[in-house]
Amino acid sequence: MSYQTLLIEKFEGIGVLTLNRPQKKNAMNPQLHEDMTAALEELRYDDAVRVLIITGAGDTFCAGMDLKEVFYELQDQPARYDRIIRLATEWRGRTLRYYPKPTIAMVNGYCFGGAFSIVEGCDLATAADNAMFGLSEINFKGFPGGSVSKTLANLFRPRDALFYGLTGRRFDGMTAANIGFVNLALPAAQLREETVKIAREIAGKDPSALRTTKEAYRFSLEMTWDASMNFTNAKEEELQHRQRVGWKQEGVGDFVKGKFKPGLEGHETIVRSHTPKPKRSQLSHESRAKASALAHEVVDQLTDSTAPEEEQQKRKRKLIRGPREFRDVRKDQHREAPGSKGKR
Repeated sequence: MSYQTLLIEKFEGIGVLTLNRPQKKNAMNPQLHEDMTAALEELRYDDAVRVLIITGAGDTFCAGMDLKEVFYELQDQPARYDRIIRLATEWRGRTLRYYPKPTIAMVNGYCFGGAFSIVEGCDLATAADNAMFGLSEINFKGFPGGSVSKTLANLFRPRDALFYGLTGRRFDGMTAANIGFVNLALPAAQLREETVKIAREIAGKDPSALRTTKEAYRFSLEMTWDASMNFTNAKEEELQHRQRVGWKQEGVGDFVKGKFKPGLEGHETIVRSHTPKPKRSQLSHESRAKASALAHEVVDQLTDSTAPEEEQQKRKRKLIRGPREFRDVRKDQHREAPGSKGKR
């Protein structure tokens, strides 16, 4: 499916969702909110995407809300305004936060205002070292409202949140990494390559374990210690059900067998042999040739009308029972079958 304001790439289990309004610095207008809502729903059920990267086209990640199209043009359309604000809040504040697949914000340039909520909603974030962040709401007599204030409360230290919120000052990618708003600040030329490398590493992990890791963390933030313990115990049982072959049997089991070291490598590094076992019904070329020759011999004998009646009846009984040679072929077949233990 195509979208007016988004681009989607898929490769190696990775999806890249790009905000595509470069002429407007990827500002979030009503159409973009509608497109993001639909795209996230589509990718949620797309088995080709195991990790999702969100970024922006051109030199900007996202300039925040499109002030003209959202706040100014919809001021006389209360129903439309309410719907768009609900969509905007929902996909950044709840859909991303509880998305079943790992998400990474790749901040490639300017990131202002409402775009902070996209970064915080994603599980991980990388940024170009020269990317520029800012809470500009105070500059137009507003404040970081909606989901942005919650973003500041969740990820920023109190002094940092109020400093940038009250002054409207900008900060770069290196500072964003230092204060913990993003995981890594990287040279702009290496940003995509390094972010994809992280995504590829995560995509190789068990998808059910990834989802449960996210859920256990997100929900435990809102729980008491006892509630969290009960919740994660239940999630452990759920994880085994999702995996069919549970992590204890396969993950821990392979560790016990010395196949890998969890502290140094992932379970996905184990090279497994998937050579299919030959079916019991498959005969070797030699056995098939032998069987074919015997079949022709029996047919020739049965169609020999010159043989005495008693001999013909004897041959028929032999065919029904199976000639000794055919029984030998079946025994050969049984011996050739992998795991055969002799008599049935």
